[in-house]
Amino acid sequence: MESCYYVPIDPPASAGNTGHEYFQPTEATQSVWASTMQHGGPPSGLMMRSLLRCDAQPGQQFTRVTTEILGPIGLGVNRIRAEVIRPGRQISLVGTDLEVQQADGSFRLAARSVGWRLRTADTADIAEAPEALTPTPDDLTPVHGVTENSDLGVDWGTIGFIGSIESATAPGRTGDTPAVWVRPAIALVGGEEISDLESMFTVIDIANGLGTRLRTDQWTWMNTDTTVHLTRIPSGPWVGIDADMVQGPDGFGATFGDLHDRHGFIGRSAQTVLLNRMA
Repeated sequence: MESCYYVPIDPPASAGNTGHEYFQPTEATQSVWASTMQHGGPPSGLMMRSLLRCDAQPGQQFTRVTTEILGPIGLGVNRIRAEVIRPGRQISLVGTDLEVQQADGSFRLAARSVGWRLRTADTADIAEAPEALTPTPDDLTPVHGVTENSDLGVDWGTIGFIGSIESATAPGRTGDTPAVWVRPAIALVGGEEISDLESMFTVIDIANGLGTRLRTDQWTWMNTDTTVHLTRIPSGPWVGIDADMVQGPDGFGATFGDLHDRHGFIGRSAQTVLLNRMA
């Protein structure tokens, strides 16, 4: 198994001083659907890392992050750069773009994340939340991958990104699929310790796969985005995802997920889904 998802590298000589960070994705980022592209999870984690490092404000916390997948995120050199879109003492908006190097050396925009930061305050006396997800990972036996086997022709346990995570199953509540506790088993960036938010955002993208009842030999359900709303500061690295995918009658749907850490409910995720029938 690879030890990280991304290896920091020097900028290409032709790049100039643009303020980007450059990374080489490892095989641990690979999608189960195609060997030529990354799963959506590691890029989401890398963009969260970028958002966290952009003009960090100790008195503010990320409360909503939307990641847009604008095209296949290839395994060539990736570069990333963040900016403050809307500064403010109480509310600020930060964005980051991830670009992938093409065969001719140019870079193509492949994904974008935008995050709202709000100032924090003591509101413990009015706090409320849905019931916590139990049992927690401390009371379960995690496995590598999401499932140990599959009869649908897709390897959910050993290949690429799915083989780089640990998971543990718990009873679900939002639909008729189980909830899953999940965390990365390797570092996000080589030589760095992964933060709680980086860890969680690296795996939340898989809600789309966890919440479905469709068969992978009959349908595909590609998500174009992931939006996460947080109701408190989460504590990782484990995140519990209780997801349910709703298929509409017009070729698209959405996956909705309740998110938990060991201490309880932390927020919800939503993903737009493009439905395609297999030939």
